Amino acid sequence: MIRDKNVLVRVLIPSEFSALSLPDVELLQYNADSDLPDADGLVTWGFPRFVREHALTLPSLRWALTLTAGVDNILPDFPPHLRLFNASQLHAEAVAQHALALLLAGARGLHAARDFQRERTWARSGIFSGGNVGGGLTTLRGKHVVIWGHGTIGRSLEAMLAPLGANVTGLRSSATREQLDEALRTADVLVLLVPLTEKTRGLVNADVLARLKPSAWFANLGRGELVVQDDLVAALESRRIGLALLDVTTPEPLPETSPLWTLPNVVLTPHVAAATNDLAERGAEFTRSFLERFTRGLPLENEVSRDKGY
Repeated sequence: MIRDKNVLVRVLIPSEFSALSLPDVELLQYNADSDLPDADGLVTWGFPRFVREHALTLPSLRWALTLTAGVDNILPDFPPHLRLFNASQLHAEAVAQHALALLLAGARGLHAARDFQRERTWARSGIFSGGNVGGGLTTLRGKHVVIWGHGTIGRSLEAMLAPLGANVTGLRSSATREQLDEALRTADVLVLLVPLTEKTRGLVNADVLARLKPSAWFANLGRGELVVQDDLVAALESRRIGLALLDVTTPEPLPETSPLWTLPNVVLTPHVAAATNDLAERGAEFTRSFLERFTRGLPLENEVSRDKGY
């Protein structure tokens, strides 16, 4: 590879980052139809097939930055000699706000109100009595919210809940059985934000759900595979838990035959918690910040640990 003497690093970037420029960095735009030139680094939205088949085999490639938070679908095929970085901070605010929106929708019965709206029914008594909310209208003040997976996104959610008067307990992904038991015993809401690894697959099962109060809510904005979904459905059908607020399921898309579509105590969104209409612009800015730190020799954040799986 012939390199300009003024260039410190050559980096492949998505074509939508065409306006991005940095001194000492040669930015090489690519898309799915591109022939990929050799480069030192790669910036990508996840790892689509053409990136897996072509970019990861470039002879000079030393690192990759995925502009996603999760890496569960990347690590199994990722070359062991390459460094991998993720972008959890890029999505923290959007995912945390989405989680908060789901919690507020549950508290204020907005999903029940929408159902009544479709029926053209002015159902104030239905909403006030709980309708399909499970317990009537409430607020988050005084509620014990357990955030399981207290990383960048979890801490952002905690900061948003504090002004609303919620009492938050943050649990690490590696929380002990004793820590989990203590937190779940009094939890009004369990929010799951744990990264998906082989150790956390099926983490929330019938045993975990049984430790929640019958009135408790369960929110999952991590990965569908973190949950034994049949156990969750059984808990919801038997009203063993009050409400499920789900942005992720297994599989995705959710089959039309899944009971989750029609259970009255479920709110579903189709894995859109991280989506925003300015994601490309924010992704470019995140990339700029990452490359500035790289070229200045500063410590790089968000390096993925193969041992931990995130």
